[in-house]
Amino acid sequence: MLTAAVDQTYPGDLPVPEDDGACKHLTGAAMPDLSLMIAKDPTKTVNLSKQPGLTIAFCYPRTAAPGETVPDSWNAIPGARGCTPQACSFRDSFSEIKRLGVSQVFGVSTQSPSYQAEVHERLHLPYDLLSDEDLRLQQALLLPTFDWDDGKLLKRVTLAIENSQILKVWYPVFPPDKSTEAVVAWLKERR
Repeated sequence: MLTAAVDQTYPGDLPVPEDDGACKHLTGAAMPDLSLMIAKDPTKTVNLSKQPGLTIAFCYPRTAAPGETVPDSWNAIPGARGCTPQACSFRDSFSEIKRLGVSQVFGVSTQSPSYQAEVHERLHLPYDLLSDEDLRLQQALLLPTFDWDDGKLLKRVTLAIENSQILKVWYPVFPPDKSTEAVVAWLKERR
């Protein structure tokens, strides 16, 4: 199968996000009972509080459209750049993560399901992308955000969820393409 090349690189001089304490309330918190649309089939939804077993949900700001030139203003936001490399790192580590006891993996952003569906297909992701475009999950958990281009975007945070409770939080996540390494290390320690 031939696929288009996907740029998984990003500048090495990106500003590093600092832990501003915006996620300290999440460890041990209950997941809200709400459903998010699945990008590849927006007629279906996923409720993260009702998933069996251990779930990893990584929140990311936004992925660029094919051929989109990333502006310098985006690169200047600490932690903003790197959504495609992060998504691809979860794709590439998916088998290992599953082998280490994770039942499901989800990516979550405020982008629309139709936008995410293109990304899901283009990147050949083995997990679902969920849309929080109405910010219900963000508001229920008080997930950190930033404003860009007249929209509110999620800051990059990864959650380990089991029995409707957040067990572990990774925030800030940097560099984004190494996000899975921290998750894998935690899963190995947990065994």
